[in-house]
Amino acid sequence: MLIATTIDHINMVVKNLEESVRFYHDLFGFEVKQEQPEWNSKIIGTEHIKLCLYEDASFDPGNGIKHFGFHIENFDEIEKKCSEFGVEMPYGTVNWGSSRSIYIIDPSGYEIELSDIQGGGL
Repeated sequence: MLIATTIDHINMVVKNLEESVRFYHDLFGFEVKQEQPEWNSKIIGTEHIKLCLYEDASFDPGNGIKHFGFHIENFDEIEKKCSEFGVEMPYGTVNWGSSRSIYIIDPSGYEIELSDIQGGGL
């Protein structure tokens, strides 16, 4: 059996590459790690999270991932920060018993779950 310890990266098609790079930078501090102009793509992220973004203006997020989640250390600042950037939060704070989550929508329509406890404490 192979032992997986964390998600290495997520490849995502986005509607607008520069708008998506700006969104993830402004909200989460993700930096461009690698330019891939031959594929109209960039790898962005932090030391622990990497997103590989590929632009396709006709992309429909309803045909892919339902959502993906990030653990947020400063969870109590989410609503204020998202409001500052005009980020859609369709459900408000959701309590899951041992953890709390807020769901947001990125510029391409991806839903992102932001949680106060890594993996919901599982």
